[in-house]
Amino acid sequence: MSIIDLDIGFHNYEHVSPLIDGTVPIAGVAPRFHTATIVSDIFERMLRGREFGVAELGLTYYLRTLDLADPPFIALPVFLARQFRHSAIFVNRSSGIEAPEDLIGKTVGEFALYGHDAGVTAKGMLSDEYGVRPEQCRWVIGGFDWPMAPFDFVPQPHPADVAVTRAGADRALGPMLDSGELDALISADVPACVIDGSPNVARLFDDYLPVERDYFVRTGIFPIMHTVVIRRDLVERHPGLARSVYRAFCDAKDVVAQQYRTGRIFNHVDVMTPWISALYDDNLSLFGADWWPYGVAANRRAVDAFLRWHFEQQLSLRRWTCEDIFVEELLDT
Repeated sequence: MSIIDLDIGFHNYEHVSPLIDGTVPIAGVAPRFHTATIVSDIFERMLRGREFGVAELGLTYYLRTLDLADPPFIALPVFLARQFRHSAIFVNRSSGIEAPEDLIGKTVGEFALYGHDAGVTAKGMLSDEYGVRPEQCRWVIGGFDWPMAPFDFVPQPHPADVAVTRAGADRALGPMLDSGELDALISADVPACVIDGSPNVARLFDDYLPVERDYFVRTGIFPIMHTVVIRRDLVERHPGLARSVYRAFCDAKDVVAQQYRTGRIFNHVDVMTPWISALYDDNLSLFGADWWPYGVAANRRAVDAFLRWHFEQQLSLRRWTCEDIFVEELLDT
């Protein structure tokens, strides 16, 4: 394979840093890396202008492109962002919401768009675990701490039986939650009223860590937020490119994972977080040696859950499978 010039866009995560600093090369590729302070800026640049050959995309953003007449991207089984989302549900203390079932009939804010990645996951979990379905709530979409115009670079479907409105042009969801105008909020980002300790707000799952760990033990799902996509025209023109890029992402992640393992010997003295070694040990016990896996086999359960939720929430026209959404040559990973 001749050397290919390739623009790659992603957030500056620790597990991609070995790519950026050149510790891990991409075989056959001369890469140019692009990052952004706000990861949705990468999404927009990829979706609006096809600015990169390879880029990070929120999983729902990618799935929505599959319903286009000529889908431009295909995914690699690389998952740069994943997070449990019980902790992403915030409530106003005066709303009467004390348990998940109390969300029924309430007005709930959602960050960015109806069905952002954290929202798909939280709604799926609420439906599976507690019988709370999206059509049983009223939804308001907007920015979490400042007014934000709707994302116009991605299709925004929502079911006809789900009430969805936009926050006003001068309104933001965090202050609306704090004032009681919203009963609850689902957001990938934590609003300032929560960070600042407002007495008016709380998390639905106040002690969320044991709840999320129990969820993983019972379901085997470590929720996925973002994947990596490659332009289909590049896959067609350059056989082997997708596997080369995939392998490099895996190697970069492994470099950082080894740093954690080595750091354990020295009690992670280079990290400012207290008791980080104990947390590392707990996570190792829960998830196993590869606690942030790439590839199809190790992630099939989590991916299938998201694909099911996406379809059940009527954000996809069909029920996709792993075989549909990932590069064919990487289905054996």
